[in-house]
Amino acid sequence: MKAVRFHEYGGPEVLRYEDVEQPVPGAGQVRVRVAGTSFNPVDDGIRGGYLQGPFPVALPHVPGIDVAGTVDALGDGVEGLRVGDEVVGFLPMVDDGASAEFVVTPAEVLTAAPRGLPLADAAALPEVGLTARQAVVEDAAVRAGQRVLVNGAGGAVGGYAVQLAKRAGAHVVATGSPRSAGRLRALGADEVVDHTAGAVADAVTEPVDVLLNLARLTPEAFRALVGRVRDGGVVVNTVPASPAPADEARGVRAVELFVRNDAAALAELVGLVERGELTVDVDRRVPLAELAGVHAEADAGTLRGKVVVVPE
Repeated sequence: MKAVRFHEYGGPEVLRYEDVEQPVPGAGQVRVRVAGTSFNPVDDGIRGGYLQGPFPVALPHVPGIDVAGTVDALGDGVEGLRVGDEVVGFLPMVDDGASAEFVVTPAEVLTAAPRGLPLADAAALPEVGLTARQAVVEDAAVRAGQRVLVNGAGGAVGGYAVQLAKRAGAHVVATGSPRSAGRLRALGADEVVDHTAGAVADAVTEPVDVLLNLARLTPEAFRALVGRVRDGGVVVNTVPASPAPADEARGVRAVELFVRNDAAALAELVGLVERGELTVDVDRRVPLAELAGVHAEADAGTLRGKVVVVPE
C-alpha cells in the first residue's frame, strides 16, 4: 500500500510518499481502508521532533491522528463492528496513523461515521471536535446566558467551539481575521472581534464568564484577556506554549486542556452532525502524495482552514 512516513525528525522534506507493507490487525484491533485523514498542528510537532517527550513515536512513523474510512478486517475479539462499516475515529498518537491507504487501530476508538456527509470529510471532525467539546461542555461547562470569548476562533477547533457554545445558549464573542468573520457569524458568533486591528482585550468591553484560548499569546496579552473574565469565571487553554494565568484573588480558575480520546463523546458529535446541529467545515481536500506541502504551509504560517488528506 501507499503511505506517507518520516524516517527521521525534521522539516516537511523528511516526509516520504512510499510503498509500505499493509498492516494486519491484532487482537482487539480493526483495519480501516482510509477514505480520509486530516492535518492537525500536533502532526507538525511530532514530525519536527518537538514532541518526543509526550509522544515517543517509533521511526519510521506514519502521521495522521484522524481517520474516516471503511472497516476492512477485524482482529480477534472485536465485537460491534463488521467489515464494510463506515467509521470515524481519533487514533492513538504514538501509533502509526492514517496518512496511508490502510491503518490498524484499536476498535474501541472508532464510532460510526456521520450519515449524509462525504466519508472523507468526516476526518475533519475527531481531534478538533473533541477538543472543542471537552473545552466547552466538560471543562468550562458553558450554560445558557453566559458570555463566552473564543480567542483564535478562526481555526478548526474554534469553529466547533463557537457552535457548541452557541448551542448551549451562550452569547459568543469570537476573535478572528476579516477573512473568517463571515464564517464565524454563520456558525453562530454573536460578535466577531478583528484580532488584526489591535489588542483583543481592548476590544472586549464587557466581562465574559468563560475565556477559551486557542491561540498563542504573550504572557502580557494573556493576563489582559484574563482580566476580562468576571469573578468566579474560568479560562480554558489549549495552547501548551502559552500557559494560562489564573486569578485566584478573583476566583478565576485556569484549565490546561489537551484533548482526550473519547469515542462516546465523538459519537455524540456525530449525532449532532447528522441532525444538522453541527457543521463540519472543510477548507479543501489534498491528495495523500501532497501531504508534505500541507506541512510546509503549516511551517510557513500560511495554512488556512481544515485540510482533509485523501489517498489516491
